[in-house]
Amino acid sequence: MLYFSKLRIISVIIFTIIFSYFALSNFTKLDDKFFSKNINLGLDLQGGSYLLLEIDNQPVITQKLQAKIIELKRYFKEKDISLKNFSLNQDTISFEAQEKDYEQVSKLLNDKESDINQYYQSYKSHEFDIIENNNIFKLNYSRYGLVLLKNASLDQAIEIVRRRVDEVGTNEPNILKRGNDRILVELPGLDNPNRIKSLLGKTANLTFQFISQNVEESFGTEKISFEDGSREAIVSKRIILSGDNLVDAKPSMNSQTNETVVSFSLDRVGAKKFGKATSSGVGKQLAIILDGKIISAPSVREPIIGGSGQISGDFTFQSATDLALLLRSGALPAPLNIIEERTVGPDLGQDSIEAGILSLIIGFLLVIIFMIYKYRAFGLIANLALVTNLFLLIGILTLFEATLTLPGIAGIILTVGMAVDANVLIFERIKEETKSEKNPIIAFDAGYTKSRTTILDANITTLIAAFILFFMGSGPVKGFSVTLGVGILTTLFSVYFIARLLTSLYVVKNKEKEQLL
Repeated sequence: MLYFSKLRIISVIIFTIIFSYFALSNFTKLDDKFFSKNINLGLDLQGGSYLLLEIDNQPVITQKLQAKIIELKRYFKEKDISLKNFSLNQDTISFEAQEKDYEQVSKLLNDKESDINQYYQSYKSHEFDIIENNNIFKLNYSRYGLVLLKNASLDQAIEIVRRRVDEVGTNEPNILKRGNDRILVELPGLDNPNRIKSLLGKTANLTFQFISQNVEESFGTEKISFEDGSREAIVSKRIILSGDNLVDAKPSMNSQTNETVVSFSLDRVGAKKFGKATSSGVGKQLAIILDGKIISAPSVREPIIGGSGQISGDFTFQSATDLALLLRSGALPAPLNIIEERTVGPDLGQDSIEAGILSLIIGFLLVIIFMIYKYRAFGLIANLALVTNLFLLIGILTLFEATLTLPGIAGIILTVGMAVDANVLIFERIKEETKSEKNPIIAFDAGYTKSRTTILDANITTLIAAFILFFMGSGPVKGFSVTLGVGILTTLFSVYFIARLLTSLYVVKNKEKEQLL
């Protein structure tokens, strides 16, 4: 029956007031910290920067192949198989096996259960393609092995890019995978992307290596220039410590020299390595190398055993902050190149907002006029439920601080139409029930009850489509699916709680009238 308990009525009112209050926080400034949430505007509405990055996987491939050579040597040595003439040329590993071991080596490399050349059952392919010719074996990445390597490299790069962007504090960045070697970065509200570009363009591969006493480059050493280009130094190739052992890094001031430095702390393994190296290297210069350039080379005056230290290098506070950010976020697996850059101005965003709001207002007014003309008092009830529905929708989006894009506004407009559609189905069903039922309360209750299945089916199928768009889509498509999905839930609530409550009050009060609808 058209009956609502006092508890249900109070619950509906409280729920509606709370989310309406959230919605109003977007249009008025509230001092309340808990309720001072807002919907974030996307790149197409707010303006900002758009960067398309491409990862250079060649260093990763070369590094993986070099590591594979070491793995092959160790593996076949454990099998008591002697191999020789290992070389790496144009992404191809080649080596020579003795004639007596040829068949065994071939079997170990081509077997589906191979420990040294993994077989991917889903792709029906090994990690490496094998070419055999006169006891000489050549290995290069198979098509699927290369795809998996690039995907792993890209996933790692996306995570590090996300860390770096989050550290800068940009509002609701959108970071997406494009293919297997590109990353899309959208930064709403960021008009000057130069700092982000400089941060994303650095690999941030940090190493600590001792400077050699030799005057000329020799075996086991290499010549590396300082970051400012002032001079070069001969550095031992032996890496004392890498950035992987860093736990934290932050800018600070050196109280003795009054210069800006980067303070860092190491994990337990890194602290042990660093302490051991500096204990035996007292008096030597320790080069701190970032992306192949020496940023500073302090002398080790005493063992550093506390697991922490400082990096100096004529830093400004901003450059020290950026370096600390890079070190905290970790090194990229490979360099990133910016292949496309766009800046969306705020004027374009404002035009989009105005166009979206204008279309929403026009559609909303037309719906209100039609409903009042068609259903009189019940049309007014449907319109009140529709307004409440919009407040609930905006309130929920505000609560989760969602990002609103132009397709998101389209989802809100679509919600308006779907909300009215549910009321139209109910009212038309009520008209049919009043023809056979004289009691208006029973007729109205039957109209709501018998139309429920149709309305639920229609909304659930649309909700399924919204879920698919959310999980399969990206960017603006997700924005559309979010507003559509939330709109469906608020529509069902407004129809079966708010509109039905108002309808029951009206019908009970005017049950003596001959023609209610």
